[in-house]
Amino acid sequence: MTSPQASLLPRLVAEGLGTAFLLAIVIGSGIMGERLAGGNVAIALLANSFATGCGLAVLIYVFAPISGAHFNPVVTFAMALRGRQPWREFGPYIVVQVLGAFCGVVAAHLMFGLPLFSMSGHVRPGWAQDWSEFVATFGLLMTILACTRNPSERTLGGAAAAIGAYIAAAYWFTSSTSFANPAVTLARAASDTFAGIRPDDVPGFIVAQILGASAALAIWDRVLAPVKQDRI
Repeated sequence: MTSPQASLLPRLVAEGLGTAFLLAIVIGSGIMGERLAGGNVAIALLANSFATGCGLAVLIYVFAPISGAHFNPVVTFAMALRGRQPWREFGPYIVVQVLGAFCGVVAAHLMFGLPLFSMSGHVRPGWAQDWSEFVATFGLLMTILACTRNPSERTLGGAAAAIGAYIAAAYWFTSSTSFANPAVTLARAASDTFAGIRPDDVPGFIVAQILGASAALAIWDRVLAPVKQDRI
């Protein structure tokens, strides 16, 4: 997913900017949706999921040719493990993803006149939500692995749309609303808004995300990847 022509600095800038915009979209649309929904949580979630899915698709389309548009530590890990990302870039990618995520929180809060950071009180406890994060991350990695099986300019738009659509759908079929991203999870703990998460619930989410990504990689590489694709 990473362009071999791009030096490390542009890749890191792209990852940082992309992750920042992703968090600004998630947090900002959550705030706007909640304010306009008049107490209707379903409408607020609809606005949040639609904006996030569309925004993510655009960000992937814009930044994938530069950095691979991971915006997610478990995606970077998967790409490095499969030889599509140099391991020497793994650490720097994770750092800029986390920093970018917190910058995105600040950007969203400033747009709505909120404190730069505010510890979230949004409770997301229990095994059901942790399991939801396992399922959400498993599905996200499977989608990404399928979309990047034969990467090319011609398929970039379709991959971006598919990944954005999956995340929008996962907002609704998971009880956790599909964080599926350790950097996003950490940053959303610093936002006491509709899209936030209580810090106490962050570790369970992150462990579930890592396990979900690992399971997807194992099944894809050992079972699904060796199967020759049929041409329609």
